[in-house]
Parts: sequence; C-alpha cells; structure tokens
Amino acid sequence: MTTVSIIGTGNMGSAIGSIVAAGGNTVEFVGRDTTQPITGDIVVLAVPYPSIAAIVAERGAELAGRIVVDITNPLDFATFDGLVVPADSSSAAELAARLPQSRVLKAFNTNFAATLSAKTVGDVPTTVLVAGDDELAKRALIDVVQAGGLRAIDAGLLSRARELEALGFLQLTLAVGEKVGWNAGFAVAA
Repeated sequence: MTTVSIIGTGNMGSAIGSIVAAGGNTVEFVGRDTTQPITGDIVVLAVPYPSIAAIVAERGAELAGRIVVDITNPLDFATFDGLVVPADSSSAAELAARLPQSRVLKAFNTNFAATLSAKTVGDVPTTVLVAGDDELAKRALIDVVQAGGLRAIDAGLLSRARELEALGFLQLTLAVGEKVGWNAGFAVAA
C-alpha cells in the first residue's frame, strides 16, 4: 500500500484523493497553511502554479527523497493568453531544479476534476499522462492511478512536461471560453 499526501484540498485534490482511496491506498490531505507533517511516499501538489514557490520554501526539506507530482498549468491568469514559464521549460522542470533531492513528475494537469471523478471523458476512460525522469517513480504513480480505476500512460521524460502543460493550457482556455465544459476534455483512445 502506498501513502499519498495531497497538498491542496480543492476540486483537483479531492478528485485525486478519491482515486487514491478507490485503489486501496492511503490518502492524506495537507492544507497549504498548516504545519502538519508530510508522510506520503508520493506528494501531489494540487495547488495553483503561483503557490508552488511558497510550498517549496516552506516544505522543501520534507519533500527530499519523495516522489513529488506537479499538476499545475503555469498560465498567465490575468490574460489567459499564454504560459508564464520560458518556452524551453515547464513548471515541472522549474520544480525539479528547486527540489534536486526529490523525484519530480508531471501528471493530472491535462485532466479536469470532473473527468477524474467520473473516470471517463465522454465515452472514453480517463487517462492520466505521466512524465518524469525516474522510471520507478513513474511506475509508482501509474500503479496508484490504475488501482484507482483510471488509465495511465508513461508520457516520457520530464522534458515532455512542456507539451503536457501546453495541452493543459489549451484545454483550460477552451473551458474558460465555454467551447467545452469542465466535465469534458481531451481523451486518449487506444
């Protein structure tokens, strides 16, 4: 059994927590503003991109040696017209640079909470795309996701996080523009 700590208790954190619990694993919710210790083998940062820096500053030492999952989409929330990380980088790459003793993964950023909870996108099973440089870390997260009833695909190295963030950005702008619903999104048919 794996213990997953989720920092953030919003819609995404709750949906991911339900997946973890459905697979028989242990979920621990950690509020952003608490001193509650992190005990999970896997730590999911279910917070908006601007919150990442403060979490790393406050809890970086606790995250050392753990699998850390970045679910953020680093949008320019003022304009919704682009990403705020350099074109050759990603929020996950920035996080990995700040947490060199952690095994950073990118996942869940191409999913909406509703599709995680429903376990489908339309008639297609919800698929979580996972990118990272550590094969064992990816396998651990993929196992948790699959045990919870979803599909998961290894999307490659952490450098693929840039493309995942671009896809997440597109999906969010479509939803904000009311071209798709928050219960829709991209699906992988295999």
